[in-house]
Amino acid sequence: MATKSILKNVNIKDRKLGKNFVDTLETAYDKKNTKELKLKYKTIKKEEVKDLFRGL
Repeated sequence: MATKSILKNVNIKDRKLGKNFVDTLETAYDKKNTKELKLKYKTIKKEEVKDLFRGL
């Protein structure tokens, strides 16, 4: 079901816009996702988790 939302018809009537569109798609395809996610985390004990939800 999710793939249907991605599949769309694209009508390009201008040659220059068509070339730009294809170039952009090729560039996006060649690019690799090189971003690294660096997340800081802290291990907490069971009692600390309970304290977090006590106030709710």
